Amino acid sequence: MRACKRCLLREAAEDVTYASVMEKVEKIPAHDRAPEELYRTRLEACSSCDHLLSGVCMKCGCYVEFRAASKRMKCPDAAAKRW
Repeated sequence: MRACKRCLLREAAEDVTYASVMEKVEKIPAHDRAPEELYRTRLEACSSCDHLLSGVCMKCGCYVEFRAASKRMKCPDAAAKRW
Protein backbone atom coordinates (compact mmCIF):
# COMPACT_ATOMS: atom_id res chain seq x y z
CA MET A 1 0.00 0.00 0.00
CA ARG A 2 1.34 3.46 -0.79
CA ALA A 3 1.39 6.28 1.72
CA CYS A 4 -1.64 8.53 1.74
CA LYS A 5 -0.72 12.19 2.01
CA ARG A 6 -3.17 14.27 3.99
CA CYS A 7 -5.11 11.25 5.19
CA LEU A 8 -5.99 10.55 8.78
CA LEU A 9 -5.59 6.96 9.96
CA ARG A 10 -9.31 6.25 9.66
CA GLU A 11 -9.17 7.36 6.01
CA ALA A 12 -5.93 5.58 5.08
CA ALA A 13 -7.21 2.00 5.53
CA GLU A 14 -5.02 1.60 8.60
CA ASP A 15 -7.75 -0.14 10.59
CA VAL A 16 -5.56 -1.95 13.12
CA THR A 17 -3.42 1.10 13.85
CA TYR A 18 -6.49 3.35 14.01
CA ALA A 19 -8.17 1.02 16.52
CA SER A 20 -5.00 0.98 18.64
CA VAL A 21 -4.72 4.78 18.62
CA MET A 22 -8.40 5.17 19.48
CA GLU A 23 -7.97 2.79 22.43
CA LYS A 24 -5.24 5.11 23.71
CA VAL A 25 -7.47 8.15 23.13
CA GLU A 26 -10.18 6.52 25.24
CA LYS A 27 -7.66 6.12 28.06
CA ILE A 28 -7.00 9.88 28.22
CA PRO A 29 -8.75 11.08 31.39
CA ALA A 30 -11.92 13.05 30.57
CA HIS A 31 -10.53 16.22 32.17
CA ASP A 32 -7.46 16.04 29.87
CA ARG A 33 -9.35 15.18 26.68
CA ALA A 34 -10.25 17.85 24.14
CA PRO A 35 -14.01 18.43 23.67
CA GLU A 36 -15.37 16.66 20.57
CA GLU A 37 -15.85 19.88 18.58
CA LEU A 38 -12.27 21.01 19.29
CA TYR A 39 -10.99 17.53 18.40
CA ARG A 40 -12.79 17.62 15.03
CA THR A 41 -11.54 21.16 14.31
CA ARG A 42 -7.97 20.06 15.02
CA LEU A 43 -8.30 17.03 12.75
CA GLU A 44 -9.62 19.24 9.94
CA ALA A 45 -6.59 21.51 10.32
CA CYS A 46 -4.25 18.51 10.25
CA SER A 47 -5.98 17.14 7.15
CA SER A 48 -4.96 20.22 5.18
CA CYS A 49 -1.36 20.23 6.43
CA ASP A 50 1.57 19.31 4.18
CA HIS A 51 3.25 17.56 7.14
CA LEU A 52 0.53 14.90 7.42
CA LEU A 53 1.40 11.50 5.98
CA SER A 54 -0.88 8.49 6.53
CA GLY A 55 -2.16 9.83 9.84
CA VAL A 56 1.28 10.78 11.17
CA CYS A 57 2.52 14.32 11.72
CA MET A 58 5.95 14.46 10.12
CA LYS A 59 6.87 17.41 12.39
CA CYS A 60 6.66 15.39 15.61
CA GLY A 61 6.00 11.76 14.63
CA CYS A 62 2.68 11.55 16.51
CA TYR A 63 -0.51 10.04 15.21
CA VAL A 64 -2.64 13.15 14.76
CA GLU A 65 -5.81 11.45 16.04
CA PHE A 66 -4.05 10.96 19.37
CA ARG A 67 -2.29 14.33 19.57
CA ALA A 68 -5.49 16.23 18.72
CA ALA A 69 -7.40 14.41 21.47
CA SER A 70 -5.33 15.87 24.31
CA LYS A 71 -6.33 19.31 25.57
CA ARG A 72 -2.74 20.20 26.43
CA MET A 73 -1.21 19.37 23.06
CA LYS A 74 -0.53 21.99 20.44
CA CYS A 75 0.34 21.90 16.75
CA PRO A 76 4.07 21.08 16.55
CA ASP A 77 4.62 23.26 13.47
CA ALA A 78 6.17 26.38 15.02
CA ALA A 79 5.82 28.30 11.75
CA ALA A 80 2.12 27.58 11.12
CA LYS A 81 0.58 26.77 14.53
CA ARG A 82 -2.61 25.44 12.95
CA TRP A 83 -4.13 24.83 16.40
